[in-house]
Amino acid sequence: MKTKFFLFFAALFAGVALNGQVSDNCVTNAILSGYSERNYTKEPVTDQQLDIILKCGIKAPSGMNRQPWKFTVIKDEATMKDAINNVVTGNVLIIVSGMESPDGTTTPDLFACGLATESMFIAAHGLGLGARIYGGPVGNVNSKKDLFQIPTGYKAVMILRIGNVDKNTDAVSAATPRKGFEEVVNFKK
Repeated sequence: MKTKFFLFFAALFAGVALNGQVSDNCVTNAILSGYSERNYTKEPVTDQQLDIILKCGIKAPSGMNRQPWKFTVIKDEATMKDAINNVVTGNVLIIVSGMESPDGTTTPDLFACGLATESMFIAAHGLGLGARIYGGPVGNVNSKKDLFQIPTGYKAVMILRIGNVDKNTDAVSAATPRKGFEEVVNFKK
């Protein structure tokens, strides 16, 4: 009896180890336990994993269901390093592009492209992979559209890096702490 009691509380406290972030839903678990990994192994992302991740991006919501995005998948290490210099073999980059405005200076569908990127980010974590969203390198990608095969009439908006991570690395405790619930949530009284 004492053993069962101990195991019950050990399991309970193991769940609380995520700073109170516990759920019985795999989607909310992926969101609550996710972070932007920096260190990846060379184990490749499988085609099946990539297919699921891309399908999740395609299913993202968009205004009037316009689905204004294009996804460019980069597996070639040399090309990936032209966008993000610390990628490793086995990583995959997904460049999310939105339609250019008529004057070519803006992408009117930034929000929808962001939702598609986030859907793929969550899907990667749900599959046990690491993922990181980049915005800074898109200027470099847009200056080399031919190299990255960005479709005509589109402009890179986000880059999603996906890869396997070392499961022994305690990256969660080293991650930048999140703001507390009370700091970001305001209830109207």
